[in-house]
Amino acid sequence: MNIQRRLMVLYVLIAGCQGTMSGEWKATVVKRIDALVTSCVVLPCSFSHPKEQLPSSRLRGIWHLQTQHDQRIYHQDETNILASFRDRTRLLGQLGQGNCSLEMTQIKDYDNGPFCFRIELAPTEGDTPSPDKFSFVEDCVKMKMLPAPPKPTLTLHANIAYEGLPYTVVCSVTYTCPTHGPSLTWSRGNAHEVTTVIKEIHSGFWEAQSILIIIPEAKDDHSEVTCKASFYGGMSSSDKFTLFVKRTENHHHIIIPSMVAVGITVLFGGLCIVMVKKYKKRISELQGQSSMRDRLSRLSRRSRRPRENMMELNHLPSTLTSGAGQKFCKNPRPFPKSQPGTSNYKPDTSDADDYENTAYLNVHRKC
Repeated sequence: MNIQRRLMVLYVLIAGCQGTMSGEWKATVVKRIDALVTSCVVLPCSFSHPKEQLPSSRLRGIWHLQTQHDQRIYHQDETNILASFRDRTRLLGQLGQGNCSLEMTQIKDYDNGPFCFRIELAPTEGDTPSPDKFSFVEDCVKMKMLPAPPKPTLTLHANIAYEGLPYTVVCSVTYTCPTHGPSLTWSRGNAHEVTTVIKEIHSGFWEAQSILIIIPEAKDDHSEVTCKASFYGGMSSSDKFTLFVKRTENHHHIIIPSMVAVGITVLFGGLCIVMVKKYKKRISELQGQSSMRDRLSRLSRRSRRPRENMMELNHLPSTLTSGAGQKFCKNPRPFPKSQPGTSNYKPDTSDADDYENTAYLNVHRKC
């Protein structure tokens, strides 16, 4: 009994240790990734194991089909690789550092997978064969086949470019083969005007950017600028846009006429003000002159009446007889109020009424 119990406990411990150790073998891969036919793709992969730090020479990395472990797409021994995948796959990085990424070139339309990674611990000389072999069939990669390359995306600095001012355009494209990235070229521009930037968007997907800075001229208006992406394997795609260039003088034609219009408005307004002031003064003067003429006209009419009376008196006889038999004498000269004895005397027009009354009295004055 004691022996059986001890054996049972030993089996349990061994099974537990194996389960614990097997649970620590882990692999991380990208579940889905795009692959351009005739081009290449890199399948990101990393793994960890419970052993001590092992050199790459003690580790063997294998990629195989998910359902058939013996259908290998990569193996250290090329004779163990399927004929359709020979010379098309290779491991990137070092297995000793936990890098199991796989590069596949000359992509065929049937290379869709799924593909799984397997790690084996190779024995050294004199050691018994190691049972440490793990296939991570639950973490496999399935590829989406792209018959045509993705089209570049153009990002314009502005919809309109100005003559003589820098204008920036960014051309970007995504890809999944960082070892053979696409080449971006422009239909115009020199090499010193182009800057290339490479960055990883997320695991397995990369983006290439080409930044073009040009100084447009007037002749570039309505011209087309094309960005072309050339992929490994010979396929390419492109996109273009129409460059609209606004001339500098046209820009000034918006400002200068506005300034001229404002200046003309101000000048015209000033002239109107001056003219209003000037003619207002003139109108006042004319109104004053008209008033003066009216006054003189009234005075003239008043001065003519005593003269007419005097003319009538001059035609009367020197002695007049009234109806009662009284005689009245004609005085040859009226008797004004002021300075009657002066020879150059001029009657005061302001006393025209008194002058007329005096003439009447002179007519009826007795001799």
